[in-house]
Amino acid sequence: MSIDITDLRSFYASPLGAVTRRYVGRAIDRFWGPLTGLRVLGLGYAPPYLSTARTEAERTIAFMPASQGVVNWPSTGVSASALVDPLTMPLPEASIDRVLVVHALETVESPSELLHEIWRILTPGGRIIMVAPNRRGLWARMDTTPFGYGQPYSRSQLKSLMRQTWFSPEGWAETLYVPPLASRLVLGTAQAWESIGSGFSLPFAGLHIVEATKQLYRPGTVMAVRRSRRTVPVFVPATASRIGTPP
Repeated sequence: MSIDITDLRSFYASPLGAVTRRYVGRAIDRFWGPLTGLRVLGLGYAPPYLSTARTEAERTIAFMPASQGVVNWPSTGVSASALVDPLTMPLPEASIDRVLVVHALETVESPSELLHEIWRILTPGGRIIMVAPNRRGLWARMDTTPFGYGQPYSRSQLKSLMRQTWFSPEGWAETLYVPPLASRLVLGTAQAWESIGSGFSLPFAGLHIVEATKQLYRPGTVMAVRRSRRTVPVFVPATASRIGTPP
């Protein structure tokens, strides 16, 4: 089940959305690394987290799924956003260096097809950062936020999905330990929730954030070769008594 673009914009304009942008953005920024001269794609609803990439990268674009809707981004200047089918993106092979996936993996019909398509457009050694709801966290169980829609994931499920689609997981982070409530008291203690949750590696974080690298070679399937059975003639030598005997 997808969420509408209007609801996404409203969420990020709210106090709870501001807290989300702050902590998720910090985690994403730790994974970006140097972006100078690179081409970056945000897939899903990524504009709240693309400020660093837009400042440093050679080119930054935002693709938004047709089922969700699209907004103009950035708000000033030439638009760098487009409405697409995320399973068949209008990009050539090996044309993007970094991909940020947020508000997409949990709502797409076929997550494996989505990652295969991302693999196609990534350069050799290109990296993907995925943001996905944690199935053990409160954020996946409440539809008051965009992360309460679609399919949440455990860490083992994400690992399995990435390996099936030719990605190697390299870095993990969990964030949003604060409950998804709009209460001023809760939001005012968000830093304490994050510090305690990350300090003790508690299992109920709202989100998984994982960085993975594109494998350069797709694994091949080795087919067993069956040997066909053939009838081979056997020549039996004639006995000495039969040699020279007239018919």
